[in-house]
Amino acid sequence: MPCRGLDHIFLVLLLTSAEDLDCTPGFQQKVFHINQPAQFIEDQAILNLTFSDCKGNNKLHYEVSSPYFKVNNDGSLVALKNITAVGKTLFIHARTPHAEDMAELMIVGGKDIQGSLQDIFKFARTSPVPRQKRSIVVSPILIPENQRQPFPRDVGKVVDSDRPEGSKFRLTGKGVDQEPKGIFRINENTGSVSVTRTLDRETIATYQLFVETTDVNGKTLEGPVPLEVIVIDQNDNRPIFREGPYIGHVMEGSPTGTMVMRMTAFDADDPATDNALLRYNIRQQTPDKPSPNMFYIDPEKGDIVTVVSPALLDRETLENPKYELIIEAQDMAGLDVGLTGTATATIMIDDKNDHSPKFTRKEFQATVEEGVVGVIVNLTVEDKDDPSTGAWRAAYTIINGNPGQSFEIHTNPQTNEGMLSVVKPLDYEISAFHTLLIKVENEDPLVPDVSYGPSSTATVHITVLDVNEGPVFYPDPMMVTRQENISVGSVLLTVNATDPDSLQHQTIRYSVYKDPAGWLNINPINGTVDTTAVLDRESPFVHNSVYTALFLAIDSGNPPATGTGTLLITLEDVNDNAPFIYPTVAEVCDDAKNLSVVILGASDKDLHPNTDPFKFEIHKQAVPDKVWKVSKINNTHALVSLLQNLNKANYHLPIMVTDSGKPPMTNITDLRVQVCSCKNSKVDCNAAGALHFSVTSVLFMSLFSLACL
Repeated sequence: MPCRGLDHIFLVLLLTSAEDLDCTPGFQQKVFHINQPAQFIEDQAILNLTFSDCKGNNKLHYEVSSPYFKVNNDGSLVALKNITAVGKTLFIHARTPHAEDMAELMIVGGKDIQGSLQDIFKFARTSPVPRQKRSIVVSPILIPENQRQPFPRDVGKVVDSDRPEGSKFRLTGKGVDQEPKGIFRINENTGSVSVTRTLDRETIATYQLFVETTDVNGKTLEGPVPLEVIVIDQNDNRPIFREGPYIGHVMEGSPTGTMVMRMTAFDADDPATDNALLRYNIRQQTPDKPSPNMFYIDPEKGDIVTVVSPALLDRETLENPKYELIIEAQDMAGLDVGLTGTATATIMIDDKNDHSPKFTRKEFQATVEEGVVGVIVNLTVEDKDDPSTGAWRAAYTIINGNPGQSFEIHTNPQTNEGMLSVVKPLDYEISAFHTLLIKVENEDPLVPDVSYGPSSTATVHITVLDVNEGPVFYPDPMMVTRQENISVGSVLLTVNATDPDSLQHQTIRYSVYKDPAGWLNINPINGTVDTTAVLDRESPFVHNSVYTALFLAIDSGNPPATGTGTLLITLEDVNDNAPFIYPTVAEVCDDAKNLSVVILGASDKDLHPNTDPFKFEIHKQAVPDKVWKVSKINNTHALVSLLQNLNKANYHLPIMVTDSGKPPMTNITDLRVQVCSCKNSKVDCNAAGALHFSVTSVLFMSLFSLACL
């Protein structure tokens, strides 16, 4: 047992063997007791230590808290020189990449050495050793994950050789009194640390706890001192492929060793251990032709590359250009004890343009009627490349025989055929035969060692069939200019239509097709057009002084063919329309101070110079300066005004308006003037019961009044 006079409290790691594990990492014995010798002899074994990380102790390294000692490779603890006093305790730390542990050598009868703990080592994930003298010293507790019942089980013990009577241990931190609570606890009297349930390193890898001593009232006497609990990883997670689906592409004919894709898996175990050290291999290849080993995967990186010659990667000779590989990832560096996970890699052999398109025939025939447009023949080609790529899609070009650009060729996107079309009507009388030379290429360029050969060109022979074409008017449209109102029977013109079928020697007859106003007649033999009615420029059938009529020319073919010609007659204006005034009704108050009655305007259907300036007059007014007056405003308007107020009544004033044509035309229109009563802002034009006077009556009454004087 350790001496109670030791003024340090230290934590001794006591890892119990897990009932569910074949091997528990750490020292087989963690506490040793020896009597203080008279002298530690140089290179003489003091004791033998046994440490195992359960994985072969690769890169095992020991550290001793005193610089005067070391641990040999065989586990023997020896002194580096002859020495007498080393203190009461030595700590030995063992560490590999997979595990670490602490052992304690207690020297019975040893003497304290001031500051001897100053040289205690520091290691990964271990709380730093205090730089001052203190009562609590700790080292990590290592616990394997996935331990089974029974629980709780002791995993370590805090030993306090200098603890006051009645004091207690207290453990705090996440996993004790903080979430997740209740995982660890400490015996307040003995200092034994225990775990209450199974731990999962992938959930929590380390727990940072704190140990302190308290008096009977719970007051802290010493501490808290950090205590780290490290969960030792077990290989309990399979590798998984998380980034699928995995699809790779490689061009056909690629060199051996061409990189296709990379596949990497994830393992949730400790990446610092072999539990997460993955190795890859191909478990299965489908299909397995032409070689069962078309691809190779780098066992460490997961890179998939081709391993066959370029000749075997010929897309056109493969049964299927798609390969599926079952990729396996295994942890424990690929050892048989490792866990595995699989995923499918799909590899597409992409097409390159290593086959030129070839016409299925050297010559093609087509027949088309003259005057018809549209597709006349489909040219077929063969191409072994992938139909979904530009290495298969064809592009056609007419390279000879199309000087008038009468033909075009386009690719049918579904069949890849060349659709040859007539886009300008052909004329049998000009040429009855056409010969085209057409070449075909791919949208994508060919690979350097492949070229277009003679099979990539073809000849198309086109025969044009004669049809009975309708006669053609020349010119079309036909245009003449005449004055309107010319006499009926006047000859306008003689139309001219010719038959394109010059080799058939047919006769032509003429007829009226559309004559909206019914003004025209055509001689069916010679095509002379004359009038059957007066031509009126102001007719609603005339637009912008132009009258339009259509004529037919019919040949003597069987069946007969018809041509249509247009006649445009421009009609020159004649002064045949008298002007008219507006408005024709006006009102004025009987007591108006302003004797202006109305502003008149005039309009004429004819064209200038047969319209304005207009002349406005009062027709047949015997005494024009006694009652009414008309005054010119401008060429198209005049002012009618009174010379005196009139009684309430309706008056009719004859207005004569004359245009400027030669000879001029005149129109007389009655202007009805209502003289109304206007009182208290009310206008009363009701003439019921009132006398209706004409201008002549007013003049007669005025003359009668003058005679009586």
